[in-house]
Parts: sequence; C-alpha cells; structure tokens
Amino acid sequence: MASSTLRQRRQQPDIKEQVPAPSPRTDMKKVTQLQKQRTQELKKGHRLSFVLVALLSTFTSFYKLWYPAEVVFDEVHFGKFAGYYLRRSYFFDVHPPLGKLMYAAVGYLIGYDGHFEFDDIGDSYIENNVPFVSLRALPATLNVLSVCLVYAIMKQSGYATSVCFITGAFLALDNALVAQNRLIMLDASLIFFMLTAVYSYIRFRKLRYQEFSTAWWTWLFATGVGLALTLSVKMVGLFVVAAIGICVLVELWDLLDVRRGLQIAHFWRHFYARAVALIFVPACIYLFWFYVHFAILVESGPGDSFMSSHFQETLRNSATKLKSLDVHFYDNITIMHRGTEAFLHSHALEYPLRYDDGRISSKGQQVVAVETADENSWWQVLPTEDAAQDTSIDWTDRALHHNDIIRLRHIATDSILLTHDVASPLLSTNEEVTTVAPGVRHNETLFKVSLEDPNNINTWQTHMTPFRLLHQDTQVAIWTHDKKLPEWANHLQDVNGNKNLNDKTNYWIANEIQGKNATEINMNKKQQVKSMLFLRKFLELQMRMFSHNAGLTKPHPYQSQPHSWPLLLRGISYWSKDTTREQIYMTGNVVGWGLAILSVLVYASVWLADTVARHRGIEPIDGPVRQRFVNNGGFFFLLWALHYVPFYIMGRVLFLHHYLPAAVCSHLVLGAMLQFVFVDGIDSPVSQLQRNNDAALHRHTTILDYMNAIPSNATYIVFATLLALQIAMFVFLAPMTYGSPAMDVQQVLQHKILPDWDLQFAK
Repeated sequence: MASSTLRQRRQQPDIKEQVPAPSPRTDMKKVTQLQKQRTQELKKGHRLSFVLVALLSTFTSFYKLWYPAEVVFDEVHFGKFAGYYLRRSYFFDVHPPLGKLMYAAVGYLIGYDGHFEFDDIGDSYIENNVPFVSLRALPATLNVLSVCLVYAIMKQSGYATSVCFITGAFLALDNALVAQNRLIMLDASLIFFMLTAVYSYIRFRKLRYQEFSTAWWTWLFATGVGLALTLSVKMVGLFVVAAIGICVLVELWDLLDVRRGLQIAHFWRHFYARAVALIFVPACIYLFWFYVHFAILVESGPGDSFMSSHFQETLRNSATKLKSLDVHFYDNITIMHRGTEAFLHSHALEYPLRYDDGRISSKGQQVVAVETADENSWWQVLPTEDAAQDTSIDWTDRALHHNDIIRLRHIATDSILLTHDVASPLLSTNEEVTTVAPGVRHNETLFKVSLEDPNNINTWQTHMTPFRLLHQDTQVAIWTHDKKLPEWANHLQDVNGNKNLNDKTNYWIANEIQGKNATEINMNKKQQVKSMLFLRKFLELQMRMFSHNAGLTKPHPYQSQPHSWPLLLRGISYWSKDTTREQIYMTGNVVGWGLAILSVLVYASVWLADTVARHRGIEPIDGPVRQRFVNNGGFFFLLWALHYVPFYIMGRVLFLHHYLPAAVCSHLVLGAMLQFVFVDGIDSPVSQLQRNNDAALHRHTTILDYMNAIPSNATYIVFATLLALQIAMFVFLAPMTYGSPAMDVQQVLQHKILPDWDLQFAK
C-alpha cells in the first residue's frame, strides 16, 4: 500500500531507551499497565496547569466586577426578570426559565426583594440599593467553571498537557467571553451547561468497553442532565442536543452492524438506555423548570397580555381582568389590533377613485388604523336588522358570545362597516374595507365575532378575549398590518379584508366601552382565580415563545450577520458614559478568534485531503493520530458547525453574542489542531480498554496502538509565542472589556482594529 509522511513524523524509538509498544491484540494487560503509568506521569503536570488556568480565568472574570455600577446592555432584561420572580409577578420572555431562575435564587439568598426595575442602560445600582456584584458573581463563577471544563474536556480527550493549558488559557483571555460572562445575562449558564454535556458525553464514550456498569450509567445520565439544563436556559441548547444526538445515532448504527455479533435484544438494551437517559430524563427536567416557573409566578404582571384569557385568569390580582367587561349590543367600543396595537378608525375622507398603479377603488369612506384612539375610533355594536326588530329581547342587556353576528356603526360619521369584492389600496389580493349609510347593502355589513378560545371563555370581553371579524358575505377577516397608506390617507395604517382566515394576525381586542368604568365595576366583584392544566400552560407558553422569538425582526444599530462573527467584523456597544468617556464594547480577542476560525478551515481541509487520499489507497496520517483527529476533532468540528450554521436561516435580528457557544467550540478545534500540527503523536489509548462481561459479547477486536505525545522544544516556543500574543491583545482591548480606564479620541481610534467597529467617543 502506498504511504505518505503527512503525519508520520515519529522516528523509530531506540530500543535501549524505550520499551517497544506491545500489540494490544496479544498483550492488552501490558497496554493497560503502560496506560496507567502514563496517566500517573502526566497527573502532576495536569494538576499544575489546571490550577494556573483556573486562577487566570478567576482573575480575568472577577477583575473590577463592581464596575460599572450601572445597568449594562441586556441586564435591563434579565435583571428585571429576576426581580419579577422575587415579586412573583408574571412576565413573558422568549427564553426558557432556568437561567433567570438562577439569578432569582441568588437574589433570594442574599435578601434582595426585586424592587429595582432595570429600566434603562446606565441606571445606577448604588443609588437604587441593588446587590449587583452578587448577581454578577454568578455568571463570572460559571465563566471560570466553563474554562475549567474546557481544560478537562481536552484532558479527557487525550491531548498533551501543553495543549490543554493553551486551549484553556486562550478562553480565559478571550475578551468577548469575559465581557459577556461577568454581566447579568444568560450566556454564561448556557455555555457552562453545554460544556457539562460535552464533558459528560466524552466520559461516557471512554467507558464504551465497560457498558452498563455504574460509571457508564452515571456519565450517560449526566450527559442527559447537561443537555436538559442547556436547553432550559436557551432554545439554542437544541444545537448541542443535535450534536450529541448525531453521535449517539452513529453509535447505535455501529452496534446494529451484524459484524458486531450482538443479539438484537442486546442492541435494544443500548437503545432503551440512551432513550431514557437522553430523551425521557431531559424532557422531564425541561418540564420541571417550567413547573417551577408557573409555581412562582402566580401574581398578575407585565406578561399577562402575551397569554390567552384562560391563562390570565389563573393569575391573582389580574390587572387585565380588572379592566375587563362583557361587551353588549349597543355598547360603544374601541377596537385594537393585537399585533400592531393600532385602533380601528374611520373619518370623513374617501379613497381616491384611481390609485397610482391604475386600479380603481369604490371611492368609499376610508377605514384605517391609528396608533392612538380618538373620537373617530368609536364603534357601536349592533344586531342584525332582523334581530333588532325583535322587541321581546332587551338587546342592551344581551352580552355577545362566540359566533354571534353583528354590525359595527361608526359613531362619528353614522355609517356601517363594510367590506366587498374591491381590491384594497396596498394589497390587490385583499379586499377594501369601507363604510356605507345605515340600511344600505345590509348583507355586506354582517360580521361574525369569532373568539380565539371559546372553549374557555365564550363571552366577548374587553381586553380578555381576542376575536376575529369574519365577513359573512365574502369570507374574509378584517385585518391590518404595519404598512402606511399614502398622503391621501394621512399616512395612516392600512386596513383590509384578509382572505387567509387562519392568519394568526387577524385578531383584534375590544379595548374600552364608552361610559363604563371597568375598574370601578369589577372592584365590587370577587375576583375568582381559575385553574389550568400544567401541560396546557406549558404548551401555550412554548407556542408564544417560538412565535415571539421569530418576530424579533426590528432593526438594531448593533445587529450583525453570521458571516461577520468569526472574523469579529462588528461588535456591540454595551455601555458608555459621556461624562467619563468610558465604554464597554463587546468583541473577541482578535488573536484567539483568528486562530480558531483558521483551525476550523484547516481541519476541514485536512479531513477532506485525507479522505481523498485514503480513497486512492494512501494513508497519510498515523492510525492512532488519525483516529483522534477524525473522531474527537470531528466531534468538536460538529459542535462548532451546529452552533453556527443554523443562524444563517434564522429571520430574527442577530448579534455577535449569538456566536459565543460556537466560538468556544472553535477553540476546542483550535486545541485539536495545535496538537495535530505541533505535537508529535498523541497519548493513546485514553479509553478504558478492559472489557466487562457485557462488552465481551462484541465480536470485533479492538485494535489500538500504544503511543505517547512528545512535544518538542519548538512546540513550547510556538505555544509560548501564541500565548504571549493572546495576552497582549487581551490587555490592549481590556479598556473596552472592563469599561475602564477612559480613552481619549486618539486611543479610541487606535483600538478600532477593524473599520466596522463603531466605538463611542471616536471623535
């Protein structure tokens, strides 16, 4: 077979200097003995390196943790949410609850009552008596633990001590991670739990020859718990679930191979073990945190309006319910669109006969939507003409219910709402909405009131029951969107008839009834708190979270696109203070991030070249080295890809901090490539090779060559040089990471390494 010397650099050992490595085919005990001996030799060096990395990360994470003593960037959200937990006030957020519950737990333990609202960036913590240092200590601690986990992951994967050290040190000296993970935000807990899952899975894989042992079960369940906790902080935890899930599927496929010689019953034992530990247990843990979330948040709060009326009725002292009244016939009401919060409105202006594109209108009275309700936003709810003639019914005392047929009279112009088969001004596929005089075209003025959740509340109520107005004649729904009409409509919001009846944005809310004080009326009534099944509450909140997260498309001055993240083309201004000219600008260490993305590209190139070479019968990389490169390095590469590539298909607004989990994974790839390029050989094997009785059932023979990693003097020189560059860049960017000291204009311009870094005080 042809060969190459791409990674076959190891010289044959001098027989007098080294004991020749035995073949594990014939001497497994000797390999195991040498493996244990090598582990003992490395223990002292690993211990010292680990302590140094932990101390370095502790210093960079906790340095000036008390500064600035003001609200920074997204602390306005997550600090506020912790306060809501402590006050037990219901709130809504697009992320699962665990990360916020952790801050609330810290606040509870130190006696914080959650009084501060975290309204604006720059609000003073000291003036408002907020224990912000204790709250920030949580993410800082998790950042230190994350760096320690990275070191442990590299160590358990069999990398040289020097590689473990430089990988951990690079992350301890990363400006982006330090800036992000010392503030009251969720990324520190997200990354920590992600790395916990990765570490646990590697420990589990190393025990594959000790299957169904106590340790095997322990690390399998630890992996599932890590996955669940990651997902319970942010939904992007699905990325690490996907990565480990792919690896598990590959494992199972390999176990199913007939050449393994396993009975199908033995395979199913493996399958069920992983299904329970990696699916069932994580699902239960994920549900548990939402159960805690609902158990704590029992009071009405700012999140009421995001939830259904049934959900709102499960909260105590519901402000929404206090403002709610049944809608009766002949009530005068204002009608607000739920999506855009604009009010249905009409006025004594007509549509132009001909639009700019040549289409013809009905030249009827305009119906639009306005941001603030006024005298032209009142509508009277009328029964049909036939029903109104029934004098045996007191219509003013008749509350409206689901599927009732009504007409809406615009009070200011004494005209009736109508839609018809004429194209709307902006959307030719939708119908024009207008009004007509009373008694004219009666059938075209009839609308059905379709409530969103009639199984829970069958009565039309203000604030509580979203509804659709479904036109009886043409089967469209009254709808509005955030597009403005031209000058002839005073640039007000377009209203039209939507032919897509199932569009979730068709819903409106009756906002107010003229002449009735809902609060005064309801204060005399006993407010009854209703119950709702946990799973119904859970599923409703999941749907709201997904839909609201997808709707976060409003432009932000510091948003960026995924292609710019690995190269740090644009950062985020987190905080600035005009009086002192200080600022926090979140960006990564240019040296580390540059080497990390270069390592990702080099890894992909080498893997592709090796695959092509082996296809042609050439084996350019030593067997054990290739196994480590493909299996372990490939796992790190998969983690990076799955934490990065999906952002390209997301429609929501994105920021550099969304790349942080992928950045950590890219540093794992960096460590793997530093070993591959600069260290001769690997420490192999690292797994426990002795099989227990269950593993002995496998027919295949494990073939592993014994090998030691041998870093050269040149290796240490290269690593020391890279580490010096990382330290220098970290120190250079430190004023933007820690918010001090202040920089003058010239210094700011010097720190603007890339042209799109929009730093404050640059002029």
